[in-house]
Amino acid sequence: MYAFVGKLLVVLLLVRSCWSDCYMHNPRGSNNRLNEKSANRRNANRVFDSQNNNRGGYNVGDPDKAANTGDRTQYNMKYFQSGVSGGSELEVEWTNQHGCGGNEDNDPHKLNCNMVLQFMCQDHDSSHTPTSNKAFPLEYLRNGANTQTQDFTPRNNNNKKESQNQAYNRRRNNVKQDRVIHESWMNYDRCYHRERNRGLFTADQNLRNGRYGYSSAIYTRQNPQGNRRGYECPEERDYYPYWHPTEWTDLAVLTDNITHCETHFKPNSQNTVLKYQCYEDFDNTNDLRHYSRWNNQAQCVANNGQWLYNRTVLEVLSSGSSQACSGRNDSKNVFWGRVFEADPPVCYVAAPELECRAADWSRVNHLGNGRDGQPLKYIWRLPYFPSGNTKRCVLRIRYNISTDDYDPMNTTSEHNRNIGQGRRSPVQQNPNINIGSKTNQALRLAINTAQFGRTFQDRSHVVQLVPRAALQKSDAQTISIKNLNVRGKRGNIVQTFPSVEYDFVPTRMEIDESDYVHIQWTGSNTHNNGNPAGDGQAGDAGEGTGGTDRHNMVEISSADVNYPLPYENANMFKDASIYWASFGKDKTAGLTSQDLAVAMASAGLFECYENCNKEAKTASTPLNNLLNNAPASFEGAVLKFQGNSMRNIIYHYICSRNNNFTNRSQKGKIIVGLAALAYKTIGWNGGEISLSGGTNKLTVPRGTLTSALEMRMEHWKTTDCQELLQNLGSRIYGEGETASDCLAIFPERKVTTNDTNIWITMKLNNLQSTGSVKVYQTTTAGANSWTEVTVNSSDATSVTFSAQSGGIFVAKSSPNIVLIVSIVAACVVVGFIILGTIVYFKKYPGKWTKIRTNTAQSLQYTVRSFQSKV
Repeated sequence: MYAFVGKLLVVLLLVRSCWSDCYMHNPRGSNNRLNEKSANRRNANRVFDSQNNNRGGYNVGDPDKAANTGDRTQYNMKYFQSGVSGGSELEVEWTNQHGCGGNEDNDPHKLNCNMVLQFMCQDHDSSHTPTSNKAFPLEYLRNGANTQTQDFTPRNNNNKKESQNQAYNRRRNNVKQDRVIHESWMNYDRCYHRERNRGLFTADQNLRNGRYGYSSAIYTRQNPQGNRRGYECPEERDYYPYWHPTEWTDLAVLTDNITHCETHFKPNSQNTVLKYQCYEDFDNTNDLRHYSRWNNQAQCVANNGQWLYNRTVLEVLSSGSSQACSGRNDSKNVFWGRVFEADPPVCYVAAPELECRAADWSRVNHLGNGRDGQPLKYIWRLPYFPSGNTKRCVLRIRYNISTDDYDPMNTTSEHNRNIGQGRRSPVQQNPNINIGSKTNQALRLAINTAQFGRTFQDRSHVVQLVPRAALQKSDAQTISIKNLNVRGKRGNIVQTFPSVEYDFVPTRMEIDESDYVHIQWTGSNTHNNGNPAGDGQAGDAGEGTGGTDRHNMVEISSADVNYPLPYENANMFKDASIYWASFGKDKTAGLTSQDLAVAMASAGLFECYENCNKEAKTASTPLNNLLNNAPASFEGAVLKFQGNSMRNIIYHYICSRNNNFTNRSQKGKIIVGLAALAYKTIGWNGGEISLSGGTNKLTVPRGTLTSALEMRMEHWKTTDCQELLQNLGSRIYGEGETASDCLAIFPERKVTTNDTNIWITMKLNNLQSTGSVKVYQTTTAGANSWTEVTVNSSDATSVTFSAQSGGIFVAKSSPNIVLIVSIVAACVVVGFIILGTIVYFKKYPGKWTKIRTNTAQSLQYTVRSFQSKV
């Protein structure tokens, strides 16, 4: 495993001084920013090593019109956790500069890559209010009130065995209340003392020794000088999966080589495999010391240490009894056991299994969308925490890139430069390469071996995951929630780069009638984007007060329209039922659709139209037409949108302040479908999507797709399908009876490689027992053109067929002509026999009389025979 980790992260950067980039846009990635008014971040070492451009990242949110002064006055985005059975989905979006995706077999990219997503959570303490002076716990997750890096004081070099009090005093003196905390102080202290993994490839980089006479885990090929960023451990940052315990929980790995999922990533994920580290005793006590030099079991035990595991868990519920733990029925992932090997057993919630899939394809040297024009994203099903506690969490994304200039899987420390042994590294710093010209002229390559295998990173500000109990509904644990947010910051496309301008996330949300939507957003009052602006443009072009982010949501009639609809002509919020709202709680009569529309349009400045404390009707201070007096952040509402008799209904909406035609578009749409739908990102390794309990299924065999692609399947009832096709100027095609509902597969273009196929199984509803099945295909763009597809197999309940593209599919049944012809022919023959018999006996009546007489006598003899036997 060590060799794999060290060898996977190998990269050739074409420009030595280049800043590659990975920026998270939803949730808002900090890139080490806090609340700076400058375009450049103030401190690139504040909490983690991003290796990104100084201009990237978003400021922490403000709750209202004033800039925050610290954690207690900042706005944390609040997402509802998943329930016992109902999921809560958050669309994580990012951009990465050097590309990713594809596969080695038939869609090779210019580099190797993987995206690693992790999170850390802890209990939220609601007593830390804006007016509270209560001190934060030392390791309490927080964004900080200033941009300074936390302090760190190493152990006294002469004090080889420090006491527990001495170590704790270092910690208490170092950790400042007003500075950011992600990883704990002890995390970095362990890293500072633990010897680095000497099996890793470091090329020709000279990794120095530390103050204790050996090279520790703070020194890596990418960080040879041992620089510190917050309390992040450089070795853990640079390599994944890491071989010691970490404070992070694995979420997903998106890779260009799907075979690594089963051979490396999943088997070595800390979510499922115990990770160990060495513990020694503090001086003059039997209490375990949190750090040790030794990074392997043999040296640990030889030096009187204990090699102990730390289990990665979602949360610890209690230290009660095993019976009480096993008796819980609120989660199947609750277990009784040890989290830290030296501690007593506790009741804990196991961490989820790592998700590993193909990475979405993205272009090299381009911070933008993927191959199909869609943002690079991962749909995070937020965790369910059985404790019912609100959690403070941070999301982390790392972008690892490497090259094939040498064998990335078999290059280890044995290939490092060693002058004494006459060994050269396979890659060298800025080498001169002889190309064989007669003048022996060499060409210099721009290679920085510290970046030959490079990791980029971004992290969110602190967010809160709120339990479903806050919804105060009996079915809260079972409903499906999808989150609708806002990304971007103030400025034009040049001023915000490499961040992005405003837009909704997702810009296109597809739901069905059973889904609930949580609409909320956050913004800052200090996105002035002033100097220093680094290598970009200063300025904050936009509407309203300079430096301020403001958003609202008003309905428009279609995507190409820029004038909002008046409430009387709008339907979006009239068709929505309010499941939960952060506003208008003092309105005893309950919120109306008009109240909802007013709150969304005013960004929460007004909480109702009338009959509440913050009503619009009698407000002494009107809403500023550019939202200048509206709050920067809005906790919003959870809504359920109703469909109608159509297959689906589309609601278009706009932000009235920021949508500026020819400058920026901030529009979105919600598609509410009566049809069941399912979607999944499928790559070269293949996959399945199923609906209706598996009776409708899309199967993509391995090797069918060249790269990761989001595929969607919708099940349309026959009546809805007929209506949709009628609106497209078409109808359900084919002779015979319609034998199925319609299945729609997207995208509708050809998606397969060469002669490979996708396979579709479709449920049959009305198959005649003597009928045969034919399947026809069309598209929404060419609904008048139908083609028959090849049916592989069918029975009375389903039909299976293949295709190379998506589209609309329907099955038709027709009578079995051969069987019908046979039956008709048999009937004709029988008819001729009967007719011939009648004609014969009419011509010879005596023959008929004789037959009747003989038949009667035979019946009498038969009856007598039975009677005599009885």
